[in-house]
Amino acid sequence: MEWNPEAYAKSSSNQLAWARELIARLGLTGSEALLDVGCGDGKVTAEIAGAVPDGSVLGVDASGANVDYARAYFPPERYPNLRFEQMDARRLDTPRRFDVIFSNAVLHWVDDHPAFLAGCARLIRPGGRLVISCGGKGNAAGIHAAIDRVMAAPEWAGYFEGFPFPYHFYAPADYARWLPEAGFTVERAELVEKDMVHAGSDGLAAWLRTTWLPYTSRVPAEKREAFIAACVASYLADHPLDESGQCHVRMIRLEVEARGANGA
Repeated sequence: MEWNPEAYAKSSSNQLAWARELIARLGLTGSEALLDVGCGDGKVTAEIAGAVPDGSVLGVDASGANVDYARAYFPPERYPNLRFEQMDARRLDTPRRFDVIFSNAVLHWVDDHPAFLAGCARLIRPGGRLVISCGGKGNAAGIHAAIDRVMAAPEWAGYFEGFPFPYHFYAPADYARWLPEAGFTVERAELVEKDMVHAGSDGLAAWLRTTWLPYTSRVPAEKREAFIAACVASYLADHPLDESGQCHVRMIRLEVEARGANGA
């Protein structure tokens, strides 16, 4: 998939709001070393850097385009305690160690969560905090149902033969097992319902265009907008716009908080 960080930055206001809720839970004192896994366009990472003026923040992302964008928009001259690196969440590797490891709206893209947690265990300082939010079990079920109907239509079915479900949505019970195996103590693991709001059908289309790349990339470029329009119409047939013209999508987030081993 080829991420477009500039387009994503314009259509990710919901993710930014949820990230701010998560940051508020961190209780940062201003001197922490923090790792943001899946930094995307870097705007959330930059906000965190502003909250730790005496600390340091490293944002990592598997997409080189995202890292390049983040470096350009949040340069070290303006953010001296902030750096960005390209890195796979399943293979976290840096000589630095962190008081906090943070990840928002990313891990549902990652196919090996135990590998991610093992990397976190290597990088976190004794007693450090792990705070995660990502798509959880049952996430965006209405959108998935709408897209499935479009994919099954004769016009589109040929592009999706053998198409695997691209997301990795887990339940608290999965993390309740994986965290101790990686050496973490579970403090909280729960599914939280969120109302994702888009500015009408155009806002929904922009979200599909910028983040549902596993689906849209299967369709030839010249047909992509027609496919997105069909998905929007399919969704709105079951979930019409509200009286203000806003589109609502029921999202389910898996929120996790854990502590690293205290060490000797």
